[in-house]
Amino acid sequence: MVQLHFLVVSFPAQGHINPSLQFAKRLIRIGVHVTFVTSVSAHRRMTNTPTLEGLTRRWLTCIVYNFLLTWVPELARDLHVRSALVWIQPVAVLDIYYYYFNGYDDVIDRNNNDPSFCLELPGLPFLTCIDLPSFLIPSINTRLPFKSLFRELIQNLEKETKARVLVNSFEALEAEALRSIDKFNMAAIGPLIHTSFGGDLISSSMDYMDWLNSKPEASVVYVSFGTTSALSKMQEREIDRGLLECRRPFLWVILENMEELKKYGMVVPWCSQVEVLCNSSIGCFVTHCGWNSTMEGLIAGVPMVTLPQWSDQTTNAKLIKDVWKTGLRLNLSEKGLVEGDELTRCVEMVMEEENGEKMRKNAKR
Repeated sequence: MVQLHFLVVSFPAQGHINPSLQFAKRLIRIGVHVTFVTSVSAHRRMTNTPTLEGLTRRWLTCIVYNFLLTWVPELARDLHVRSALVWIQPVAVLDIYYYYFNGYDDVIDRNNNDPSFCLELPGLPFLTCIDLPSFLIPSINTRLPFKSLFRELIQNLEKETKARVLVNSFEALEAEALRSIDKFNMAAIGPLIHTSFGGDLISSSMDYMDWLNSKPEASVVYVSFGTTSALSKMQEREIDRGLLECRRPFLWVILENMEELKKYGMVVPWCSQVEVLCNSSIGCFVTHCGWNSTMEGLIAGVPMVTLPQWSDQTTNAKLIKDVWKTGLRLNLSEKGLVEGDELTRCVEMVMEEENGEKMRKNAKR
């Protein structure tokens, strides 16, 4: 029998590498030969991953890629090799991009600054402007042409008959969204949750686990905004204030050394997030709503307080609050900041108040 050979190509960022690696591991478990490709710099920074030695020529069965690598499907067609997209955001976000580039661009562009605007798309909940992916909002400044990249991605998928899309989600989470686009052959393969095998671009000690193990059940506020989100100094100070006002133990993942906070909680530059979220001491997850973090919070059964920054995070926050009902979204002040009082209010609602009981139960389902 000829062994299948999959080429898995990943954009060199932590949030792209982790799910792609987990998918590659699953293929290996069922006997598929896998070649994993990312940038040289990213591979050198990945811990516990040996360098490939003795790489031999093998004919490819399929090339699997994630969404910023829009040149891959064209290459696969030139080589007469099958390709499949691994979509590492919720299905709902892919659906939104599809509809935007298939007739809804005008209505969204005309109303994306109207707070009263409400959009209904097949298979999706009602969406307001703040729920849409940030790259569809012109006020969001970015140096990279993300909208054109997503346009190219959708166009490439539409060139194929029933383009294969493998989604890091699962049926119970997004059943309607999975079936809303007839043109694509979408299959849920999630959750692609990071384990102890490779993929870490930053190393860290594990002292924080001993600290967590010393805390009562559901007592700790875990705060992390991912590897790519950058908060302003003013926003960091407001989060400082909110955490201190909560008077609860907290674990905050942030690169800066905040010595003044260490007597109230623990501050680390990095941690193994899956292990932290699965620790019984965690009672609340304050998150930027990156999809990997969102999935990890859902799987661990931890209610979330969300501060979305960009990309799919705004849509993820909508799903958490209004669809799955497993958390709250922090409100911005007129200055565009989440004030410390608002953080305290939401954390208390999730961890203590009667209204938070339903969120905690939903998170544990």
